[in-house]
Parts: sequence; structure tokens; C-alpha cells
Amino acid sequence: MSKKRWLALLAVTVLFILSTTINLRAPATSSNWDELFSADDRKWVERTLREGDRKEKIVVLDVNGVIQDQDDTSFLFSSVGYRHRTFLSMLEYAAKDPDVEGIIIRVNSPGGGVVESAEIYDKIRSIQEEYFKKIYVSMGSMAASGGYYIAAPADKIFANTSTITGSLGVIMQSYNVSELAEQIGIQEQTIKSGEYKDIMSPTREMTEDERAILQSIIDDAYVEFVDVIVEGRGLPEEEVRNIADGRIYSGSQAVQLDLVDDIKSYEETVDALIEDLGLGNLQVIRYETSVGFNDLLQLSAQRLSMNQGDLLGLQQLVRQTNSPTLMYLYTK
Repeated sequence: MSKKRWLALLAVTVLFILSTTINLRAPATSSNWDELFSADDRKWVERTLREGDRKEKIVVLDVNGVIQDQDDTSFLFSSVGYRHRTFLSMLEYAAKDPDVEGIIIRVNSPGGGVVESAEIYDKIRSIQEEYFKKIYVSMGSMAASGGYYIAAPADKIFANTSTITGSLGVIMQSYNVSELAEQIGIQEQTIKSGEYKDIMSPTREMTEDERAILQSIIDDAYVEFVDVIVEGRGLPEEEVRNIADGRIYSGSQAVQLDLVDDIKSYEETVDALIEDLGLGNLQVIRYETSVGFNDLLQLSAQRLSMNQGDLLGLQQLVRQTNSPTLMYLYTK
């Protein structure tokens, strides 16, 4: 083993020992350290955006990026990203906090997974029904497909005139590389237990039966999307089906279609919620993801133990599956 590898192994060992020690002594950590590094299971901190005259507050939560349930630790390798489980726990925490009077969800997303979008929708509805807290949505530059799905149950939805929204519908995509494989001499060998086990295989044409099976699944998810808009916006089903053909809308067009309540900036949305609550000058806070000291140690260990190829994401790419996935997603 080279000297460089021995040094890397030694560094990983030291970091592992430090991480274990900190975990064992976490309860004794001072409050100052808690402010700098999250020591509990809550992977976020509260940051005050506006001071108020009383302890009651409204909370701002952000949905940035594609709505997918990925390993929350993966955010350490990128500066920005959506963390599904963390976002759901933020919603739950805000719901149970007696000082939180209202929630603003700032959506800047092209959508994402059908299941993940439904989980956010269900969480929002439960907060409204169980805790009777108002939830407003402020759309950023994009709140399309699943980004609109999670906005639909909100008490009010506001957008910018140039917000890209809509793209109401479901998509499932795959590639057919059979001709390319034939040209370069690649042949797939498949052993399967049933006729449809390799449905949407990228190395052959899709059959009509297979297309019908997948279309039925798409149709079921589409019906659910339509129902969410009908319930959330109080629109007739026929009208929703007419506008939910996959096209995108500007914020101004969405207001005309009653998909959005009004044109307001983020700051104006905050003001509107405070005014509608009628409780005076409430403080405004944002839940922001934090990096625990233990997370930093684990990240350093991972970086030292992986080769350069893995740091470029090749290991993650190999682990990904090509299985078809239902998406509420706006694709360009």
C-alpha cells in the first residue's frame, strides 16, 4: 500500500474516533456549540427574517429543485438541493409548534416524483385539518407539475407574473437504444419470469400491450392530479381537464385560470398572511438546513476514502436504476 493510501486510512480512522467520541458526549455539548453545529436529529435551524412584537410567528419553508426522495446526506456533496425527508419533518415540526400561526411554502421546482408530491400534499392537508393552520404558497421562477401539485391544497397561492407554472399531468420516460446497440455490436440477454417483466426495456421496441399497461398507470395518476386541483381550487372537473393538458402557463395566465389567487412577490405574500391572521406584527422565521459536526466528519471520511471517480458521482450513477418512474415533472 502506498504512503498516500496509508495517510488517507489514518485520517479516516482519526475522524471515525472523533465522530464516535462526539456522539457519546453529545448531551454534554454546550449551547454555543449547538448553535454552530446541530447535535440533535433536527437537521435545520431557525433563522429570524423579521422581528415581531410577540412570540407568535410564521414559518417560511423552501422547496427548491426536483422533488425526489434521495439520501438526505447527499446534500453534503452539493450546495443546493431538495431534501424530502427533512422537508416533511419541517412541516411536521411547524404544525406541532404552538407558537407557529401560519406557514409559507416558497416553491421553486419543476416537480418530481408522484409519491413524493403526494406525501407533501397529504402532510399539508393534515396540518390544515388537524392543527387549523393557514398555509400560503409563494411561487418562485417555476412551480410546475409536482410543484403545482403540492401548492394546490394551500389556502392561497401567489405567483410572479413571469412564474412558469402549469405542466399539469404525468410523465414516464425511457430511451430506446436498440439501433445504437446493434450498430456497436451489443446484444442484451434477458431471462424473465413473465412476458412483461422487462417492460420499457431500452434495447427493444415497446409492444402495444406494454404501452396500454403503462398508459393505464399514467391515467390513474392523472385522475389523482385532477382531483387534487378540483378539491384544492374548487374548480369543475371538466374545466380542470381542459387546462391540465401538460402545457405551461405564466403566473398571469394562471391567475386568469384560477390556478393562482393573485400576483404577489414573496415579501407581499408574507405581508398578506400576517394581515389575514390578524394577530398583529408577527415575527417571521425560516427553517434552514444545517450541517452537524458529525456530518462534517463523515463527509471528510467519505471524501478521503473514495477515489476521484467516485467524487464525480460515477459510483452513484452505477447504482441508479433505469426502471420507469411516474413523475409529476416539467421537462424541457
